[in-house]
Amino acid sequence: MSLAETGGSPAEPLDEEHLQDWIALVKVLLVLPGALEAQLLRDSDLTLLGYMILARLADTPDETLQMSQIATMANGSLPRTSQAVGRLEDRGWVRRTVISGRGQGRRFTVASLTEAGRAQLAGATPEHTALVRRLVLEPAGDQFGVVGSVAQRIVEALGLPVRPTAN
Repeated sequence: MSLAETGGSPAEPLDEEHLQDWIALVKVLLVLPGALEAQLLRDSDLTLLGYMILARLADTPDETLQMSQIATMANGSLPRTSQAVGRLEDRGWVRRTVISGRGQGRRFTVASLTEAGRAQLAGATPEHTALVRRLVLEPAGDQFGVVGSVAQRIVEALGLPVRPTAN
């Protein structure tokens, strides 16, 4: 629902109920990523971004994505994404390959999940999933679908792709 549909204006202060909900959401946005990353670092020596990159690669048919696709998924710049993938590559969990474009003289880099990366992801997933269930799914209960729908609309409002792009 837009501000116009709710009768609000951009300069109008939030009412008490919206203010409390907004503060709760900001707390989630600020604290949840750190809690998820702390568990991943402690249990699997992985950052949250590193985990998401491995998981996204594992979710593609050939376990390979262009670096630009990974940057879009991570909402990051190519240099930041390249650093994150480089750390994964240094550990043998990802392999980068430069591909030449067919007849266009264009080159691009792809990242592929390695067997060791697949094993690392498989080892990290049970504890990470348990924490996601405890911190997000259980508190949301049967309203998690509503939370997901709202999150997708926020992603769209931010101008980001809702669904991962195909390989």
